[in-house]
Amino acid sequence: MKDTIVCHCFSYSVEDIEQDVLTNSRSTIMERIMAESKQGQCRCAENNPKGR
Repeated sequence: MKDTIVCHCFSYSVEDIEQDVLTNSRSTIMERIMAESKQGQCRCAENNPKGR
């Protein structure tokens, strides 16, 4: 299930988060998501197949 998408806006998967932690000793993905969202790049409603 490592290919399971966690963030549909930016296509982050479980594997991406695990690799991020291994590389950075913590996950920086949430910081990236928040920064992109502040710039108006979040498209959860459009990209998430569940509509959330």
